[in-house]
Amino acid sequence: VQLVESGGGLVQPGGSLRLSCAASGFIFNSYTMSWYRQAPGKERELVATISSAGGSTNYADSLKGRFTISRDNAKNTVYLQMNSLTTEDTAVYYCHGVRGTLKVWGQGTLVTVSS
Repeated sequence: VQLVESGGGLVQPGGSLRLSCAASGFIFNSYTMSWYRQAPGKERELVATISSAGGSTNYADSLKGRFTISRDNAKNTVYLQMNSLTTEDTAVYYCHGVRGTLKVWGQGTLVTVSS
């Protein structure tokens, strides 16, 4: 059971990044998937969630309009498109899957927004 994030890195303010999270070892299309983030010195917070079939999404209020979560169940991958990034978006971004009491976390990918 594994989630592996990729796509993080250094980006300038105003830029964009797309994070990917590849799943293996479980029935991906039965899991609700989410992205969380944890900024330095802060608690982990929920960024966005997508239902198992991809038909429903939810976002943190402060991120609506800039971030988009999507998934490709054929590729066992969930994505997070991030636009108009600011320094406040600097954090480690984590992928998370849940089905009932079953939960799985990725190891995280660092996004640094800096000029």
